[in-house]
Amino acid sequence: MEENVMEKEVVSKNFIEQIIEKDLEDGCYDHIQTRFPPEPNGYLHIGHAKSILLNYGLAQKYHGKFNLRFDDTNPTKEKTEFVHSIIEDAKWLGADWEDRLFFASDYFEQMYEAAVKLIQKGKAYVCDLSADEIKQYRGTLTEPGKNSPYRERTVEENLELFENMKNGMYKDGEKVLRAKIDMASPNINMRDPVIYRVARMTHHNTGDKWCIYPMYDFAHPIEDAIEKVTHSICTLEFEDHRPLYDWVVNELEYPNPPKQIEFAKLYLTDVVTGKRYIKKLVEDGIVDGWDDPRLVSVAALRRRGFTPESIRNFVELVGVSKANSSVDYAMLEYCIREDLKLKVPRMMAVLDPIKLVIDNYPEDVTEQIEAPNNQEKEDMGSRTLPFGRELYIEREDFMEEPPKKYFRMFPGNVVRLMYAYIVTCTGCEKDEAGNVTVVHCTYDSQTKGGNAREGQKVKGTIHWVSVKDAVEAKVRLYENIIDEEKGKLNEDGTLNLNLNSLRVLEKCYLEPNLAHAEKLMKYQFVRNGYFCVDSKDSTEDALVLNRIVSLKSSFKL
Repeated sequence: MEENVMEKEVVSKNFIEQIIEKDLEDGCYDHIQTRFPPEPNGYLHIGHAKSILLNYGLAQKYHGKFNLRFDDTNPTKEKTEFVHSIIEDAKWLGADWEDRLFFASDYFEQMYEAAVKLIQKGKAYVCDLSADEIKQYRGTLTEPGKNSPYRERTVEENLELFENMKNGMYKDGEKVLRAKIDMASPNINMRDPVIYRVARMTHHNTGDKWCIYPMYDFAHPIEDAIEKVTHSICTLEFEDHRPLYDWVVNELEYPNPPKQIEFAKLYLTDVVTGKRYIKKLVEDGIVDGWDDPRLVSVAALRRRGFTPESIRNFVELVGVSKANSSVDYAMLEYCIREDLKLKVPRMMAVLDPIKLVIDNYPEDVTEQIEAPNNQEKEDMGSRTLPFGRELYIEREDFMEEPPKKYFRMFPGNVVRLMYAYIVTCTGCEKDEAGNVTVVHCTYDSQTKGGNAREGQKVKGTIHWVSVKDAVEAKVRLYENIIDEEKGKLNEDGTLNLNLNSLRVLEKCYLEPNLAHAEKLMKYQFVRNGYFCVDSKDSTEDALVLNRIVSLKSSFKL
């Protein structure tokens, strides 16, 4: 009986999967084809990661094909640098498009021919109105627009004028080609939208071949149709553009035209995703490029130490819906903790060091202490740690006059040095200003491995690094770049920045097993969090590590 129940268990499907399966059942399409179509005008961010993984995942699930296509129809903002970064990010996330890498600019000739076809059908005309005049003629949400005085030009005149546009006979903005639809439509996008403009711009892919460029709303459905995309999946801001999308593919008479489906964007609290904001942060030198670890561009997340698996798990947890909502950044942190906790070794690192001297330990002796690499993952094995008379411990692990329930070092208290010995704190040294400079203790030689004597209760355990063998490193600690309490934007529209978003600790000490840590290697530092060797600034002689995330989570699944 139990087996039958399991066999009949229904797997929950999101609304896009339900649409796709119905289309397959109804014979609308005999295959599934999706695409991710970024404009190469910046780096991808966490929201784009959701779109990539959604589109690629659907192609995989329904044994279809997936394209990566650059919507490069606006040369003023596009750079080859962004093309390369997007390709790298998409590959890192796990998307595989095989040989299916395309550019909208590859189709400029076909788009021009499509525009000619619309003119020939009486569905497009050349208009001489300026951009401001077109806006005035468009009307409002409550009032219909009015026809352009150039709307009734003959097919022959429009064909000639459009060819003249292509041949560079007009100044930028002097003439445009508009679709001839309905100036009284309740959807403003359908009120004779501009589909081509004159613009003398050098294109990263086609150079100076063209001086006219198609508008996005005209180009995008053509690109999808040419590539035989079946489901054009985009975010909700394009919902009002769907009638125009359908009008283009229907008027151009593409067989089995693609279907546009909109889903909710991924909004993450207390982060910056807007390209214009990030661009300003970069240009003003507030952040270290588009991959600054305080950002949530895919490149920044990779540099900070996030893994593709953690991003995929995050996107899966967020899910796909039709309603816009914000996701707490803590969920993203939860996903990286869950992914790393059984993957990476747990090492010792002291970020705010103070010296600990074990007064009764031999001065010239160094012994090797065995420590597990990950207490939750036995098959990760163990390592040895040099132990001697002088150690570094965290400054916060000693207090002369501790509060109640403080179980670390204070005069007379007994604590465990992790994996090593039980020690008793005997006091400290101070400088002239009264600051503690050295802590003193004695050790019990019969407690090697940190094993207390019978009946002995030790409540506190602290980590340490041997002074003589320590590896010096620079460590960066991050907070959200936006001030969480005051909101994302100031009254003047500028970003409300958190001035403490980056804290650099110059002299941190790591166990010697980290001496040759390579770029992007990840570790858990006991009690301090998860860290990653910086991919840009770290060198063999000067380690730099970024904290990926602290150990403590405020998010509950």
